[in-house]
Amino acid sequence: MNKDIISGKWTQLKGKAQAKWGDLTDDDFKVAEGNAEYLSGRLQERYGWERDRANKEVEAFEKEVRKDYPDFH
Repeated sequence: MNKDIISGKWTQLKGKAQAKWGDLTDDDFKVAEGNAEYLSGRLQERYGWERDRANKEVEAFEKEVRKDYPDFH
């Protein structure tokens, strides 16, 4: 997973992430500030997912972002 993509464009991606994971709070997103590891941890806590599932969710989100924003590297 390329954490730089998520952190580098966090302001633009935050809304998409909030729509995808509605159980996360504004504070969760504010603290995350694009940190994929933190985001994965919050997903584990809020949804009761195993670490592997949470990581896969974040990776899938990154792939979705790449589709919508092809200029991300």
